[in-house]
Amino acid sequence: MHPIIFFSKMDFSQSNLFGYIEDLQELTIIERPVRRSLKTPEEIERLTVNEELSDIERAVYLLSSGQDIQGTSVVANLPVLMRQNPAETLRRVLPKIREVLHVAGVEMQLTAAVSFLTVLQEESVSIHTYSHSFLHIILQNLEHRDAGVSNAWLETLLAVIEALPKETIRHEILNPLVSKAQLSQTLQSRLVSCKIVGKLANKFEAHIIKRDILPLVKSLCQDVEYEVRTCMCRQLEHVAQGIGTELTKTVVLPELVELARDEGSSVRLAAFETLVNLLDMFDADDRSQTVLPLVKSFCEKSFKTDESILVSLSFHLGKLCNGLYGIFTPEQHLRFLEFYKKLSTLGLQQENGHSDNQLQLQTLEQEKKYISVRKNCAYNFPAMIVFVDPKNFHLDLYSIFFCLCHDPEVPVRYTMAISFYEVAKLLNSGVYTIHKELITLLQDESLEVLDALVGHLPEILELMTNGGENSGSEGKILSIPDLIPALTTAEQRAATSLKWRTHEKLLQKYACLPHIISSDQIYYRFLHRMLTIILTNNVLPVQKAAARTLCVYLRYNRKQEQRHEVIQKLIEQLGQGKSYWNRLRFLDTCEFIMELFSKSFFCKYFFLPVLELTHDPVANVRMKLCYLLPKVKSTLKIPTDKHLLQQLELCIRKLLCQEKDKDVLTIVKRTVLELDRVDISVDAFQKRFYENDLLDQEKERQEHLLLELEQLEKEKQHNEGRSTNINDKMFEKKRRDSKTSSVLTKSITLSGNSSGTTGGKEDKKSKLVRSQSFSTQALHPKYSNIDKCPNKSSATGYTSASGMGKSCMLSFGDDSFRTHSTGNSGNAAFSSSSSRNLFNPSDQKSNGNKESQSRKMSM
Repeated sequence: MHPIIFFSKMDFSQSNLFGYIEDLQELTIIERPVRRSLKTPEEIERLTVNEELSDIERAVYLLSSGQDIQGTSVVANLPVLMRQNPAETLRRVLPKIREVLHVAGVEMQLTAAVSFLTVLQEESVSIHTYSHSFLHIILQNLEHRDAGVSNAWLETLLAVIEALPKETIRHEILNPLVSKAQLSQTLQSRLVSCKIVGKLANKFEAHIIKRDILPLVKSLCQDVEYEVRTCMCRQLEHVAQGIGTELTKTVVLPELVELARDEGSSVRLAAFETLVNLLDMFDADDRSQTVLPLVKSFCEKSFKTDESILVSLSFHLGKLCNGLYGIFTPEQHLRFLEFYKKLSTLGLQQENGHSDNQLQLQTLEQEKKYISVRKNCAYNFPAMIVFVDPKNFHLDLYSIFFCLCHDPEVPVRYTMAISFYEVAKLLNSGVYTIHKELITLLQDESLEVLDALVGHLPEILELMTNGGENSGSEGKILSIPDLIPALTTAEQRAATSLKWRTHEKLLQKYACLPHIISSDQIYYRFLHRMLTIILTNNVLPVQKAAARTLCVYLRYNRKQEQRHEVIQKLIEQLGQGKSYWNRLRFLDTCEFIMELFSKSFFCKYFFLPVLELTHDPVANVRMKLCYLLPKVKSTLKIPTDKHLLQQLELCIRKLLCQEKDKDVLTIVKRTVLELDRVDISVDAFQKRFYENDLLDQEKERQEHLLLELEQLEKEKQHNEGRSTNINDKMFEKKRRDSKTSSVLTKSITLSGNSSGTTGGKEDKKSKLVRSQSFSTQALHPKYSNIDKCPNKSSATGYTSASGMGKSCMLSFGDDSFRTHSTGNSGNAAFSSSSSRNLFNPSDQKSNGNKESQSRKMSM
């Protein structure tokens, strides 16, 4: 084949011709190393190995006469050889590896360290055999001249120490360690000794540590090299945990105090961090007399002479303040709080008392340091709330909280967004004080901040609406002004960005809104937006997230007219859409419908529109439908849905007879076998379906509660309107006759009470209370299983007349929702009765008469 060359407005003038020649020369330069890398026949002969050799013989041959890359391959394959033939590997291969490692390069050394560690973790041999065969090789390579290789072997040794018996550790590691830690040894050797000492402190009893290890600890803490002192200082935490509280107080603490005054800044920093980590092991006297003065001196010097400790100090300040809380005087408590406030705004304002000429421009390194300090302050903010008590938050910390949430640097605001949920939990009933900062972070210009906040958005909004005293359904949204515009703005900004994962996450979390805001607000501000995303967005995970959230909104919508409108749009714009992509998304939406709604709801509105897609002209749609059919069949109940089962069987027969696409036909045949295995529940009780029946009953019960709630609210509004008219008339009569007005008012009140004391009214009032409690807790944890339940293959809907009562016989809507269907499906239009009886003309007429009567009564 000849390469295809596109000539598009090419300029062959003399000025551009040299450019083309240079490009061709660059191509030839790139190609030369490829030609040079080709092997000659002699090189290929040297790299060829006899195929008849066993794995052990091949490994020995390659280690003896092969090249470095072949030897490295053998070392990397050592764990496999140990699993296959451990005895021969230890006898023949391991000695060769030991010889090669003396002159091996860095790559083989690193590979050997990893392979030795893998053999230990896989327990291919006993620990006694491992220590006898591998331990000496590890110890020999610890002092490799390359620091990376030495550290790799050290990590392997520290892992081996965990598994070795005490006697082996004492003879093979501890005794040689005394000589390795002397000043006469190399710096690398002494650094390795520090880390080994820290590991051994937890392996022996206290008296052995006191006799054999503590002298080494003191010697290394006083080493002439600051790197060794720093390394040993960081190991003192492990030593203290091994020797206990008493020895820590008499041995470790004095060493830490001395190291905290060291001339090396890295040593002082290590001493400070170790002190903070060991606070729990010191008693009150040690904290007040030793630790607190050291901490105070660190804080004072950090701004004046030693800014290197600022980042670490800001990171540990929350732990430090709460660890020393019991010994603080009120003055010291206030001083540390002011120090935290100062760190929180470090770099944002100029210090007083300095003229512009005296102020030096901050270097880039200083600016990065100050950003890290403020970020650490944001990280420690929840701990500081505990330090000052949540009751004093508004007085002591709110101004700092405001500054951190409005910080000019993204990492600081990002950290505040992550810790926002912790802050809200700590404030509890006072959480309403930070609602403005929630709106600010939702509208942040950085999507990273929004992504961090959205992670716990449902919990934050629940605390905002229910954490304080505004827990009633009427005051849901009043406690968070501007929440809805902030949420819509955040979603639109995520949609217009290229970070579709943030957009997907946001849409998933927005499923919590039925518990936060009213049904009408969701319908007008969010529900149609979800449908638009499904229709127009090009990212499949985003479309699916929007589809599921839309189904949740539909699940908790409290107006039948709005539900019917959304269902109609789903069927017409998705199920019957012109784009096959929309029809695929309709099938995804139907999966979510089956997960969130009852079986009767799906069969009433979506069963037949799904089956219509068996005639879809696009093979991918028919293929996806075939995968969905077993779940569709599991929503049926016999004998109630016998006509729907017949429709399903008819569609399967048509697919088997008329399908021309080979891939679809193969899936249809596979689906037929799966459909035969799907169990269809019956209306009678079946023990094997008991749990699924209860789950479906709960879904159906809540759907009926929403219907009852809507009906009762209409009656309530009607009664309120009638009482308002009566009150207006009574007010006119009062003006005309002041004497008889009181009597008339009492009589009207008594008549109203008597009319409202009937059994039917009380029953409706009790239902209204139940419905309202359900609506205010739409996404309460006790109902969370509805949204999180797995999509069972045979979830049934067992209902009994005595168990469900009249509520089970209530229709989901007064007006049956009908969709355009072809063929026999047109006769099987959606029934308005939730029980979904078999279709016949007489039933349809009677149902129609009942529906018209009910509409007249409601009018």
